[in-house]
Amino acid sequence: MTYFFTAIIENITFEEAINKTKAALKDEGFGVLTEINIKNTL
Repeated sequence: MTYFFTAIIENITFEEAINKTKAALKDEGFGVLTEINIKNTL
């Protein structure tokens, strides 16, 4: 079995989506521990 969640977000930039996700995580008591820039890493 495979489980997943999906959301369609329209009319916002990728950066706005990231910021909204971080804010939603913070509201629930979670946060982002680290960020990896794949472009810079590779």
